[in-house]
Amino acid sequence: MKNLKYIFALLVFSCSLGFAQQTPAPAQTEAFTIVGATAHIGNGEVVENCIITVEDGKITACVDGTKSRIAHIGKVINAEGQHVYPGFIAPNSTLGLQEIGAVRATNDTREIGSMNPHIRSLIAYNAESKIVESMRPNGVLIAQATPRGGWISGTSSIVQLDAWNWEDAAIKADDGIHMNWPNTFTRGRWWLGEPPGMRPNKNYAKNVGEIQMFIAESKAYLNGGKATMNLQYEAMKGLFDGTQKLYVRASSEQAIRDAIDFCSENGISDVVIVGGYEAHKVSDLLKAKNIPVLAQRVHRTPNSDDDDYDYPYKLAKILVDKGVLVGLENSGGMERANARNLPFQAGTVVAQGLDKEEALKLITSNTAKILGVDDRLGTLEVGKDATLFISKGDALDMRTNILSHAFISGRAISLESHQTTLWKRYNKKINGN
Repeated sequence: MKNLKYIFALLVFSCSLGFAQQTPAPAQTEAFTIVGATAHIGNGEVVENCIITVEDGKITACVDGTKSRIAHIGKVINAEGQHVYPGFIAPNSTLGLQEIGAVRATNDTREIGSMNPHIRSLIAYNAESKIVESMRPNGVLIAQATPRGGWISGTSSIVQLDAWNWEDAAIKADDGIHMNWPNTFTRGRWWLGEPPGMRPNKNYAKNVGEIQMFIAESKAYLNGGKATMNLQYEAMKGLFDGTQKLYVRASSEQAIRDAIDFCSENGISDVVIVGGYEAHKVSDLLKAKNIPVLAQRVHRTPNSDDDDYDYPYKLAKILVDKGVLVGLENSGGMERANARNLPFQAGTVVAQGLDKEEALKLITSNTAKILGVDDRLGTLEVGKDATLFISKGDALDMRTNILSHAFISGRAISLESHQTTLWKRYNKKINGN
């Protein structure tokens, strides 16, 4: 029996080696130049026949090759007929926090308790996740690892998706705290004999009161002598001094209004609405208070029978037209795996009438601004990280977004994954090779 245990362990180890994560790329040592491609800068601009030079992980030039003559440095990548984009950013994601939903040991998305601002998602981030590596072939190179559960879930961090461990992955640690605002309506629980459909939440005021009490206690602790260390209250300091953002998940019009008023009354100035299903109904308030929205998953059905069938498809465009700063998030369902479809969700918004370059901003520069990393990411501009990719076609179209190269901080990363390995394996079988 003992020998059988050793044999089983060896087999498991061997299988894990066969499907191991791609080895992270080493730091950039040689400069390179991309020539001939159409560059989609990420701020609404498009540069034909662009020349991009990259050195020490940074973009050192991005010019129109027909108007400017600059020296090609290092290795030259001929991308004629192709397109260059800044790396796409997946906010409010559980990437790296959960691998297999049915295996509890791989689930680090939430902690017990309802008030967990001190919980750091970053230290649970699994850089060797097979799901993480499956993002890169579609151009999703950056993510916000975000906790779930409770009224206050914990802190998120911005990570790049080609790393040895969470320390290497971190771009911006503990960027903000995530709060789930209570629902103003609840759905009937059939197992308790309640009628189906939506009804007002009888506990709404009580739930909001619980959050208000915790905020008041946090303030009292931070303004007092702190005789006894309290990690939960300590973790709230960044919200009050403006060094951290508060990401508030709220859907209904009343919930969004109440959440905004709540933050204003408690001196929390840097706020982001997440989800925002009815955000268009309070767009004037959002614009006036300069509050951005990470709009909910595009590829979904409406919440109500009274909503337009294509309402989730066009919400982002409605908000953009109202002057609200908008990014796209992908929570709900198989979010960690479906985050790779983020560019195609932006493409769906294009089909609803939003200009293609404006839709690109929803997953590049707008999201970078919302997350507070626009000084490094989101656009192909001089001085920013060379986190970008080259696609043979339109990156917002699943039929043509075929990557030939991808880089994170100038590092040429692998576009192979567990899925591409399986595709090659069975493609040979199907074709008789």
